[in-house]
Amino acid sequence: MAGPPQFETPSVLEYFASLVADDASLPLLEAAISIAQDDYPALDTQSVLAEVDALADKLRRRIPADAVALQRLRWLNRFFFQELGFAGNVNDYYDPANSYLHRVVETRRGIPITLAVLYVELAAQIGLHARGVSFPGHFLVKLKMSQGEVVIDPFTGQSLSREELDELLLPYKRSRGLTGEFDVPLGLFLQAAPARDVLARMLRNLKEIHRSAHDWPRLVAVANRLVLLLPQAWDERRDRGLAYAELGMNGSAADDLAAYLEHAGAAQDRAAVAARLAELRRHGSPRLH
Repeated sequence: MAGPPQFETPSVLEYFASLVADDASLPLLEAAISIAQDDYPALDTQSVLAEVDALADKLRRRIPADAVALQRLRWLNRFFFQELGFAGNVNDYYDPANSYLHRVVETRRGIPITLAVLYVELAAQIGLHARGVSFPGHFLVKLKMSQGEVVIDPFTGQSLSREELDELLLPYKRSRGLTGEFDVPLGLFLQAAPARDVLARMLRNLKEIHRSAHDWPRLVAVANRLVLLLPQAWDERRDRGLAYAELGMNGSAADDLAAYLEHAGAAQDRAAVAARLAELRRHGSPRLH
């Protein structure tokens, strides 16, 4: 008699691909948690989701049913920043663990974007309308209130005024010539970030950490996710190809660089990438020793 059908467990990359396949149903928190599976392959994302739900439930039980949005926001801020003690990891900002949500939940330390993802989830579970904001240089959270929008810095818990936001933005505007007659309104930088953009920013943070450390295997793992997440972002294919080349995986590197050149149009680095591709093809695949 035949035994029960055998189902193969999807790889961590297949699991991530299934989560990010469709914008309309993309579960941001679950997908963000799953990023850590490159370093923690046995990580159970469902148990981390359950931990976050338990925190939200603890908070929800304290809030009177008739509490208005502003009161709910005060309860949330007190709970998240004071009682639980979530804050920015100022001592080790570039630790990859700051990008791994299960570690952020454990240690209560993170970077703005991971703190924001958790904060937005708790806000949603107590009936607040909160969204992440891809502000230049510093991820923020905005909440829609009857009196207007409130913008929170998830790194410090501080509510930011219009003047403070303008000040935060000034170095970015200056560096891109967006001052004087070329000035652009603040509101342009306070648009809600779609879930796919939030994940991309998380992954690019990790990519920079691994690139700085010359940790090519981990960079390739992150690049694999970025290529899945943003199939039309050809610069991600280029960067993965360059990381493959560092690992001596010349065939894979050549495939990625060729795909980049095919789609990159008149990119400024076109000649340099073409030269690198020609070099990889000349050397072929390295012999195994």
